[in-house]
Amino acid sequence: MFVRIVKMSFVPSKVEEFLANFEAKKELIRAFEGCEFLELYRDKHNTNVFFTYSYWQTEADLELYRHSDLFKGVWAKTKPLFNAKPEAWSVDKLASLE
Repeated sequence: MFVRIVKMSFVPSKVEEFLANFEAKKELIRAFEGCEFLELYRDKHNTNVFFTYSYWQTEADLELYRHSDLFKGVWAKTKPLFNAKPEAWSVDKLASLE
């Protein structure tokens, strides 16, 4: 398993459009094969900056999602709303405390 973190910055007037699309698609993304966890975060100070945080069983699962019709549809609606290039990291979790 690994963690995928994606940082997205939106045109402020397009934030609600992004949130509506995320709300409509989040269950489908979470149910995609290999996705074990999905969260959306919003920066406390730059409220047009968001992060997705997801757990994937394998890198192949993430790649299948990234090449799926679901991702292509989500990305087609999300990409025009950006005001900066998104950034993404795939990381291994080393420690988790609760």
